[in-house]
Amino acid sequence: MAPLLSITVFSILLHSLSPIIVVAVDLSSWCKLTPHPKECQAYLSHGRNPLTPINGAPAFLRLSMETALTTTANLTKTAASLGPECKDPREQAALEDCLEVFEMAMEHLSKTLTRQCTQEDSQTWLSSALTYFQTCSAGFSDLGITNSHVERLISNADVSYLISNTLAINKIGGSGGQTPSYRDGFPSWVSPGDRKLLQSSTITPNVVVAQDGSGDYTTVTAAVNAAAKRSGDGRFVIQVKSGTYNENVQIGKSVKNIMLLGDGIGKTIITGSKSVAGGSTTFRSATVAAVGDNFIARGITFRNTAGASKHQAVALRSGSDLSVFYLCSIEGYQDTLYVYSNRQFYRQCDIYGTVDFIFGNAAVVIQDCNIYPRYPPGGKNTITAQGRTDPNQNTGISIQNCKVTAASDLAGKTSGVQTYLGRPWQEYSRTVFLTTYLDSLIAPAGWLEWSGNFALNTLYYGEYENTGPGSSTANRVNWKGYHVITSAAEASKFTVANFIAGGSWLPATNVPYDSGL
Repeated sequence: MAPLLSITVFSILLHSLSPIIVVAVDLSSWCKLTPHPKECQAYLSHGRNPLTPINGAPAFLRLSMETALTTTANLTKTAASLGPECKDPREQAALEDCLEVFEMAMEHLSKTLTRQCTQEDSQTWLSSALTYFQTCSAGFSDLGITNSHVERLISNADVSYLISNTLAINKIGGSGGQTPSYRDGFPSWVSPGDRKLLQSSTITPNVVVAQDGSGDYTTVTAAVNAAAKRSGDGRFVIQVKSGTYNENVQIGKSVKNIMLLGDGIGKTIITGSKSVAGGSTTFRSATVAAVGDNFIARGITFRNTAGASKHQAVALRSGSDLSVFYLCSIEGYQDTLYVYSNRQFYRQCDIYGTVDFIFGNAAVVIQDCNIYPRYPPGGKNTITAQGRTDPNQNTGISIQNCKVTAASDLAGKTSGVQTYLGRPWQEYSRTVFLTTYLDSLIAPAGWLEWSGNFALNTLYYGEYENTGPGSSTANRVNWKGYHVITSAAEASKFTVANFIAGGSWLPATNVPYDSGL
């Protein structure tokens, strides 16, 4: 990916704006300042004279967002029409993933245009929109589909370039949105009823799920379907009583403000066994997938039992913006926890796995959690695989005040296993471990290559004041992108307060958190 051109010139243009003087520049000049000027010029000139001046950075930003949204809508319509061409069930499955994530991308792009949002909001939603297009391509790869007309048509679309340009513009110039106001310590968008509910020491559920028939429903899916039909979109609490629920649960993008309240780790268990080896895409393998915004889970075990031999098999996927997981256990092997997109927070959870078992492209803070590498068939564990594809995405994995120790099946066998903190799934992979206990199972090098020299100069991996026998940085990798962080100011960029703006939304969840280091 080419770097931004003439950042200094762009900044001067942006800062020259005033209520009296507006800088008018033609489209070609603006496009030259983006990472992908060719695609910018080609798409943004449709329906307009490319020499017509654009009156300032906000106008250029809006034109870029509108063009990305229109192009995504057209691509979605085209992709939907390709269904009859998919004779292979695997190709059909990959296309279904594409259609779902394209709809999500349109929603996120629309929100950046129609809401009075902060710059952080819009950068989050644009980052997520770019992630969704990567997911579409990954589905075809997961299922081994090559030379597909459908895949080629989708991959040749230039929407990703348009969104990448918009990310760059928005990051430099800001979105012009408004900072949310507060009432009683909560963001204004949290209703008085929600504030009262979430501050209460006891929570009265809207519905109860119980396998023995003593509740309103016997499956979690039935309760989620009921929530989808409710009037209004206030907080809807689903209590899931003790039991093992063998089902795949999908909380769609329109089902917002859901809370799953369990009886505790190991008591309320939602389990499934879908995997890539079993014919699912990684995206679709999740036992529980939360997409609707403001999702909360407490006291639940999310499990995928496909096993290490079945490769990618997700226990929990969250693409829910402002989602929180508290006192939960996420259990699997490869690709256990898919921190897919948007802003997420995990507190006092247990996370089990082998290969890339915390992965994805969200802006996520994992705090005060137990991270348990399991015994891997191949002799290597990689805890994280972060998927940032663009330097302007505000995404990354921040692991703070956690404990990394061997799971029971690995304990006593660590001498024959190499466990690494992470490897770069994508070019701008970003992961930090802050003030975390690292047991002796961590390999001295700390981090593992993905493929040769790929991303070693462009990634950002950092460690700050970790403890334990595996925390020594004396023999860590010497990559350009690896950092032993010595500055508290640098480390604080990855805290709850700064990395996911937690102070503006976490208080409403009634979940404890540490805002700083």
